[in-house]
Amino acid sequence: MTRNSTKKKVGDDYWHGRYAMARAFRTSAETAITLASESDNMNPAISQIVLAAIAYADTLTARRDGVINQQDHAAAPRLLRDVMGSALPQGQEARYRRILGYKDSSQYGARHGTLDKAKELFEDLSEFAFWIEAQL
Repeated sequence: MTRNSTKKKVGDDYWHGRYAMARAFRTSAETAITLASESDNMNPAISQIVLAAIAYADTLTARRDGVINQQDHAAAPRLLRDVMGSALPQGQEARYRRILGYKDSSQYGARHGTLDKAKELFEDLSEFAFWIEAQL
């Protein structure tokens, strides 16, 4: 049997663990950015930002509808939209998509991630996380 959807059902308390992971990834990224110098490759920090955003979105979709996105990260914003409907501001969806757009390059690419880009994406993550936490 093949899977037709990227969403996966999860238990009622799953969101607690994902929320803890989201905060841990965010803290790790913040620490890396704080300690970085201009010449550092910031892809590891950017990767943590991406993982935090995914975990924050999973937290909300698990809390609200008992589902998370699995495997297809390009479909993750669509699941968030499906769960939240018009309660998902376009700006938050755009932030989430922008952050996810750096997943492959930060985790598998060969280009050097810059400190400026990491700071910019961390700001997006902070706004996204603040909104998510307000929805919980």
